[in-house]
Amino acid sequence: MTENYYQALGVERSATADEIKKSYRKLARKYHPDVSKEADAEAKMQAINVAYDTLSNAEKRAEYDFMLDNPQGFGGAGQNGFGQNAYSDFAGANGFRGADGQSYYYDFNGNDSFGGGAEQFSGFEDIFGRFGAGFGGGRRQQTNFQGEDQHAKIEVPLEVAYTGSTQQISLQIQGFNAQGQPEIQRKTLNVKIPKGMKEGQQIRLSGQGQAGVNGGKNGDLYIEITYQEDQRQYVEGADVYSTVDIAPWEAVLGEKVEVNTPAGRIQIGIPKDARNGQKLRLKDKGIPYTQGAGHLYLILNIVVPEANTDAQRQAYQAFAEAFKDFQPRA
Repeated sequence: MTENYYQALGVERSATADEIKKSYRKLARKYHPDVSKEADAEAKMQAINVAYDTLSNAEKRAEYDFMLDNPQGFGGAGQNGFGQNAYSDFAGANGFRGADGQSYYYDFNGNDSFGGGAEQFSGFEDIFGRFGAGFGGGRRQQTNFQGEDQHAKIEVPLEVAYTGSTQQISLQIQGFNAQGQPEIQRKTLNVKIPKGMKEGQQIRLSGQGQAGVNGGKNGDLYIEITYQEDQRQYVEGADVYSTVDIAPWEAVLGEKVEVNTPAGRIQIGIPKDARNGQKLRLKDKGIPYTQGAGHLYLILNIVVPEANTDAQRQAYQAFAEAFKDFQPRA
């Protein structure tokens, strides 16, 4: 049996608007073609978008509920909860025939009739006009609907937080074609990312979301920014943590060295007898937020050089003799 819109969104017919929205967002995260590993992700995404477009609108939802409650007037509950033959088998210039053979027509005098007037049915043309291209349109002017806002996430190098950048991204956006049918639209955009953006902050691109229906205004596209992280550098709020490799003698003698950091190349002074994993704080060298910059923490990683020559091995031997009382496992 084909799912109706409620089943497509995994909610009961009694679900509140908030419950419908929550379920839609959960499913959208699961089936978005950019991130989903499901084989039918694109088809699922189209189905839940179409379902949400109807159920998120109180008036459209009421009309859809009426159709579900009166399947005999729509040729039975067919695809997406509508009568599959209710609009494909026309019974004359001003009518159509349902799957049960019953004729339904509009007499263009303001009366909607079932079976030649056996039963009155008000608002019929409004329903078909509202659902637009899916039913071949209606005699009355169709209602315009604004496109849904879309959301995407991009990951950029941490250095972008300090300098800003323009990134070219390719996205798959759920939209509608000229006939009002859902489809995946692919677009490439140049996104200007200002410096000092917080992790998870969004950039709003007006009119770049889902296309409007029947000439309605396009939705907006929200791009969430995340920064590339690994074991050697990561972000916590406005603070940045970055690992710096140093030689054993630099750690012991406390030398000044130049190091590459997300904030650029910086000269730092290593304290004498520095230990592996020790953190050096560089004040206000973290992400430069507008309300105040964070700090940059350099995590010292002492790297022991390999001994590849006799001279180098002799140097290690001399080192061992100089520290013969040192017990690393004491």
